[in-house]
Amino acid sequence: MKLLVVDDSSTMRRIIKNTLARLGYDDVLEGENGVEGWEKMDANGDVKVLITDWNMPEMNGLDLVKKVRADSRFTDIPIIMVTTEGGKAEVITALKAGVNNYIVKPFTPQVLKEKLEAVLGTNEG
Repeated sequence: MKLLVVDDSSTMRRIIKNTLARLGYDDVLEGENGVEGWEKMDANGDVKVLITDWNMPEMNGLDLVKKVRADSRFTDIPIIMVTTEGGKAEVITALKAGVNNYIVKPFTPQVLKEKLEAVLGTNEG
């Protein structure tokens, strides 16, 4: 299963990728901003889950989510927003844009595992 991790922090991308690898997901693409993330989504129509940060240069995560949701190929893809934006208004904004689940940084690997399982409807990695 192909996953895409979009975050302008290379450290955060590495943390998420390492966590995903421990959960058995080793086919993971990376993007460092929404523009790069969209290019990867567009070129790899088989991405099954998008994990994106909110605050990024060039195109932020919210705009990426809206762009992904506007494309008929990706209307059903699970999207998890991983961000420092933990306020209720931000969570509501993200959910309205089409995010399926929301993780506030910092987070533990267990939280990522639970949120991923929730959007995929599975109980194992």
